[in-house]
Amino acid sequence: MKKILYALILISTFGYAKLNIIASILPEQALIQSIGGEHVHVALMVKPGNSPHTYEPKPSQMKDIARASLYLAMGVEYEKVWLPKFANQNPKMQIIDLSEGIEKYPISGEANHHTKHLDPHIWTAPENLKKIAKHIYDVLSQTDSTHQAEYQKHYKSLILTIEETDKQLHQILDPLSKEQKRFIVFHPSWGYFARAYDLEQIPIEIAGKSPKPRAVQRLITRARKLGIQTILTSPEFSDAVAKQIANALKINVLKISPMEPKWNENLLKLAKTISNN
Repeated sequence: MKKILYALILISTFGYAKLNIIASILPEQALIQSIGGEHVHVALMVKPGNSPHTYEPKPSQMKDIARASLYLAMGVEYEKVWLPKFANQNPKMQIIDLSEGIEKYPISGEANHHTKHLDPHIWTAPENLKKIAKHIYDVLSQTDSTHQAEYQKHYKSLILTIEETDKQLHQILDPLSKEQKRFIVFHPSWGYFARAYDLEQIPIEIAGKSPKPRAVQRLITRARKLGIQTILTSPEFSDAVAKQIANALKINVLKISPMEPKWNENLLKLAKTISNN
């Protein structure tokens, strides 16, 4: 009887153990959770309101690293410094780059520095989201084959959501004229989104630096000529220059972050904002 009870305890302990996974950013965490469901525990590194370019993990987050079996990287800037440290902290943790196989392009306005500044915001385009989802599905299925059927079901459902979102985005953005397809942002984080829907992203910030007064004046003149009605900023960055431009033009400043976990609602919000410009 004791042996049977002990066996049942073992089954209970290990049969329902969740995969401990680390995600770098919120949208990625949401994608992993949507495929992994109840079989994964996904800890987040870059906390809301912080930039993945400069983030420094808190000492308390090292506890998550110590017990994780998987780190699913996204190719964001802070990982270059911290992934080697995480690997030293937990040598048994497998690190997998979900951005592998996705072509990266220069950040808007930095075409002459493309070897240094490739745009890491790959998750803002539905086609890239599908590739990321496939990576996640493959990793979870290989690591935990017991629940492969459930992962596959969730993965297929996610792909349908991505494709439906893409369809809605085309319906909103395709009818716009060339002039209507231009939008001004502070931090150029929507490059892949713009490329996917034939839009033009006009950044205020270049190479992480705010523009000088003469460049600000040029932006004001251009925005006035284009009839821009909204400037997009992100909570992760200062919006002082964006407000300066908006005040000069008497237009709105809208905060919208590529770090939102509800990625599909966020992309649709962005598209509707651009279409109303």
